[in-house]
Amino acid sequence: MQKWVDLLRRWPYTFAVALSLVVGVAAVWSSNHHGVPLRDPEGFLGPAYIRLPLIGLLFFAAGVIPQAIYRVGAWPLSRLRQVPAEVRTIVRTEWSWKRLGFITTGLVAFYVCYVSYRNLKSHLPQARDANFDTELLRLDHWMFFGNNPGPVLHDLLGTEVSAHVLAAAYLAYLPLIPLTLGAFLVWSRDLSRGAWYATALSLNWVLGVVSYYALPTFGPAFVQPEMYRGLSDNSVFDLQNALFRSAARFYDDPSGGSTFGIAGFASLHTSVTLTAALFFVRTAQSQLVRISGWVFFVLTVVATIYFGWHYLVDDVAGAVIAWISVSLAGWATMNGKRWRRPISAPTPVLRTQPGLRAGVREGSRARRPAPSAGPDVVEPPTGFEPATSSLQEKRSTD
Repeated sequence: MQKWVDLLRRWPYTFAVALSLVVGVAAVWSSNHHGVPLRDPEGFLGPAYIRLPLIGLLFFAAGVIPQAIYRVGAWPLSRLRQVPAEVRTIVRTEWSWKRLGFITTGLVAFYVCYVSYRNLKSHLPQARDANFDTELLRLDHWMFFGNNPGPVLHDLLGTEVSAHVLAAAYLAYLPLIPLTLGAFLVWSRDLSRGAWYATALSLNWVLGVVSYYALPTFGPAFVQPEMYRGLSDNSVFDLQNALFRSAARFYDDPSGGSTFGIAGFASLHTSVTLTAALFFVRTAQSQLVRISGWVFFVLTVVATIYFGWHYLVDDVAGAVIAWISVSLAGWATMNGKRWRRPISAPTPVLRTQPGLRAGVREGSRARRPAPSAGPDVVEPPTGFEPATSSLQEKRSTD
């Protein structure tokens, strides 16, 4: 047994690759079993197979070009002609095939796990003919001492400015998580650290879809939309309306072009943002980054209840998923407190060629800001039928 454990942890990406293969096979099997084609979800900057490589290239350029300009100097402007040659030098000395392989593996493993998660989530209505919203609504009411959490937050925080602030924080999750992944994969000189973060995020998708199948729910905004009618219109409502319409079309024609994207338990907004916050702490990021991660996490949790995306227990379960993901990924990549094994990018050597600033190391990285921390459903506006009736009626007739 120990031999297999050692083999699993010999390369930082062994666990992530194995995980992506398992969940990828599960998604393909589910697609064939239910007669629903696999789909690549679109989002920030387009489909994931375009979005993730583009993010990697952007961070690569942001890491190399400013460093080259710093080395050759920006004044007089004629020195900028030396930048392309210096970029080639930096790439040759710092960007080994090993480093590029680690970055590519991290992006591919994350991509496969995320796309598989989205497809398995979309197959949920066909795989599980069950719903536990009534039970979780009662639990919320009990946990808040005879009150519903959403309206309590509306009274406490207001329904105008707070709605727009929390909506912005909630939707910022969509671009910020891929951006933080790109930052740690591309900029980190400790290659195993990027593997840790990519593995932790991949685990979130896998454990999240397992929780969806274990306890299927729609979420409070879809079963009691009247509790959220007093909120001012905001961008979260647009997302909820889009998810509601897509779910209705999916029930009408599962093999069509629509996907089902409504699931309450557990909250992956909570789990992924807490994963980022915990990771920032365990990797000793700057105080600004750590504080930003915790603030973003708190705003996201509040938003999940405020807009009715989730029940309280959804957020608790999301926090558990986050802790498991960070800890298990740390163990699998040898990044725990007892197993620390850094894997560094090529070590730069002193550069003595004329024209470069004294003391600059060949292949050294210019000081860069550390990355800051960076998907689940609210009530349709007046004119839509309560989601619980329409969605559950469609489920019962299928």
